[in-house]
Amino acid sequence: MNEAIEKLYKELKEKHGKPQGQWKLWCKRPKIEKEMGEVIIGAILTQRTNWKNVELAVNNLKRAKINSLKDISRLRSEKLASLIKPSGFYETKARYLLNLAKFIIENYGGLERMKKEGAKELKEKLLKLKGVGPETADSILLYALDKPVFVVDEYTRRLVKEHNLSAKTDYHFLQKLFEDNLKKNFRLYQDFHALIVINGKT
Repeated sequence: MNEAIEKLYKELKEKHGKPQGQWKLWCKRPKIEKEMGEVIIGAILTQRTNWKNVELAVNNLKRAKINSLKDISRLRSEKLASLIKPSGFYETKARYLLNLAKFIIENYGGLERMKKEGAKELKEKLLKLKGVGPETADSILLYALDKPVFVVDEYTRRLVKEHNLSAKTDYHFLQKLFEDNLKKNFRLYQDFHALIVINGKT
């Protein structure tokens, strides 16, 4: 099986090259704290919408000089909602983002300290936060904190079906399928997942 998955990665890499667009930042190594924060903001805002809308919301935050999770944690929910309006479901997302930002600042003071904690412990804590499901939690762990956890989304499920890699498509099963058949390497996981999404969109 690992040969089929590795072969798929090589094919996607040949077809699409280095991940571009949003993935340029998400797959950047290493990231400074500000960039890690941007990934986390994006991971919440991208729920149930497309990346163009997320970019509009992120640009609103930048124009308002909201440049970090610390800045977000100090905002009122209504103010944040008005800034992230282009991303859709903005009142709900404002609550989720505020919760997450406060959780990070209150418990870790920032992302560099958070990064030092193990992936398993972090995931358990993240999943307890409203609005953070497995896909969002793993996106934060992989792309913001460089933890080797494979992200599974709709594009991954589609690819698995197309290539007859598995009949089962539940989250944990597919995550294990990729993690068991690839080297445990966050750089590889970042690029591979990004290429799966890029491929799915084209």
